[in-house]
Amino acid sequence: MRSSNSPERGRSPEIDDDVTGKELDRITRAELRYLDDTNNEWVSKHLVMAGRLIDIDPQLAYEHTIAASRRGGRVAVVREAVGLAAYAAGEWAEALREFRTHRRISGNNLHLPLIADAERGIGRPEKSLEIAHSEVVETLDTNGKVEMAMVASGAQNDLGNLEAAVAELEIPQLELNRAFSYSPRLFLAYANALDNVGRTEEAKTWRNQISVAEEALGTGQFEEPEIIDFGEDDETDERRPRARDIVGPETDLEDQPSEEATELSDEDAVTEVAAESLADEAGEENPELDEEAAEPINESGASPVIDQDENDEK
Repeated sequence: MRSSNSPERGRSPEIDDDVTGKELDRITRAELRYLDDTNNEWVSKHLVMAGRLIDIDPQLAYEHTIAASRRGGRVAVVREAVGLAAYAAGEWAEALREFRTHRRISGNNLHLPLIADAERGIGRPEKSLEIAHSEVVETLDTNGKVEMAMVASGAQNDLGNLEAAVAELEIPQLELNRAFSYSPRLFLAYANALDNVGRTEEAKTWRNQISVAEEALGTGQFEEPEIIDFGEDDETDERRPRARDIVGPETDLEDQPSEEATELSDEDAVTEVAAESLADEAGEENPELDEEAAEPINESGASPVIDQDENDEK
């Protein structure tokens, strides 16, 4: 404690007033329960701030994780957070150290591709390839294997082995006519590798397929925009009238005749009947489909298959 608050050490970054620490997910909170109440609150708040900032200010997010590690450095999830923030900020040596520590504490190989990529970051592509070609890669899930293939391709490219960089990406998960969560990034990496060896026509095919996969997945340019309501939550009753204010204080809504409560105009009635008919037809004509009946994506514009691998991370 004295060391973490010494004058030589920079002050911890500020925490937003609305942060309580309870915003963390259940699993993370469970890991932090071994800390005493004071340290638990401190660590939790800084981890929440790191999560808020990692995509918009990675360096500041990294500083928050460093602050969290001062009081929770023996907890695996804290070291994981430091590694992720350091990686996002381009602090490769620090990321490598933290990911290795997390792996040692937790016994989890989840971030092995990031460890290999951090080796590239500090100028050791040979070490990166050694990790990528090790047997431990077989313990990774599908996403992890795809990430490792892209790291290995980058390492081969760093060494000037352009043909080998293409070969590293020719894995079973590279399927032109099927879309998974990792497909757009894998397609892009493969297209770039093909360009580097002069196979431009093939590269164009894979690059065109990126938008097809994104449309199928609802990601990238096809992702639904986030809608934020800027309305005031503390509006008064006068500004936000309730039903009993409109009907009148002496009128009981339950006493209203059912004919008046359900009265429809001719146009509304037609719309409602039409909607019911469509719903009935949809129920009869659209039996549940299995995966074999789905239509794959292709270059002609046919509807793509969206296969969500059970190992996909959210």
